[in-house]
This record gives sequence, C-alpha cells and structure tokens, in this order.
Amino acid sequence: MSYKIETLISKEELRAGIQRVADEINRDYEGKSIHLICIIKGGVFFMTELSKYLKMDVTMDFMAVSSYGSDTVSSGIVKIIKDLDEPIEGRDVLIVEDIIDTGNTMEYLMELLRDRKPASLKLCAMLDKPSRRLKDIKADYLAFPIEDKFVVGFGLDYDQKYRNLDYIGAIVFDE
Repeated sequence: MSYKIETLISKEELRAGIQRVADEINRDYEGKSIHLICIIKGGVFFMTELSKYLKMDVTMDFMAVSSYGSDTVSSGIVKIIKDLDEPIEGRDVLIVEDIIDTGNTMEYLMELLRDRKPASLKLCAMLDKPSRRLKDIKADYLAFPIEDKFVVGFGLDYDQKYRNLDYIGAIVFDE
C-alpha cells in the first residue's frame, strides 16, 4: 500500500504549542517539583522538548505500553512493556503522552498510577483525537486537538518509522 505524508503541524507551530503548554504547567506548579512520566516510545520527543521550558525541579521516569503493534488502529488491549523504576507515592506526577486516541490506554494507565498514591496525577498530551474517544479521558494540558488522521513525526510512528520528523504529518494512503 502506498502513501504520502502531508504536514499537519509545522515544526514552528509545534514548538509554539509546546511552549504554551509549558507556560501553563509552570503557572500551576510554581514553587513545587514535578515528576514526569513519559510514555515511550512516542512521548520521548514531546517530553524532551517540554522539559526544556519547565522552570521547577523536574524528575523523570518512563513507561512503555502498547496497544497498536504494527497496525494503524489500536487493538484495545494494553500491555505494559516497561514499568516505572521508582515509586511515585506522595509525588506530583504528570504523565506525558504523545497522543490520546480512544482513551483505552490512558484510562488503564491513570487507574494503575492512581493506585500507587501520588500526591497528584495529571495528564499532558501533545495531540488529542477527541472524535475517536471511547473512554472519558481528558488531558489537563494539551498542545493540539487534531482530526481523526493517522499521524507521524515528533515521536509518533507508522510501523516504527517517521518518529524522527521534526513536524507532525498525516499519512494519506493511496486509494
């Protein structure tokens, strides 16, 4: 199947959106420290760029989950591939996610992490596809809502390719 990639969010728009989100986080967490949990692999680019603009003390950890495999549609089954290295009890935690789609993965993760008793737990997403939502999940901090398109770049992939693009592109499959 052949396809092309069309620019959806330019690198300049992306950087401005991330800066705006960081400003909101800086305001809300002023005088506190924050523990970022990056959902890898997709969230790495977003968390790295976001953390450059954060003004409080920041610690980081990583989780790897999967619900896609090599397909373009979520399977709905969440698998934890890598869990956290440190406990989060009593910490102000911010999950950093590349994209919220159906909400299945994030609902599962939020419940799992709430059970670990953080002082607070919030969600920050680079992208959100509200039209695909199956679960009642809403980002506390959001860079961009997008239409229902399969997107790549800035950490997002199609079969492990295109993560390194410095913009968000939409894959358009040929008919």
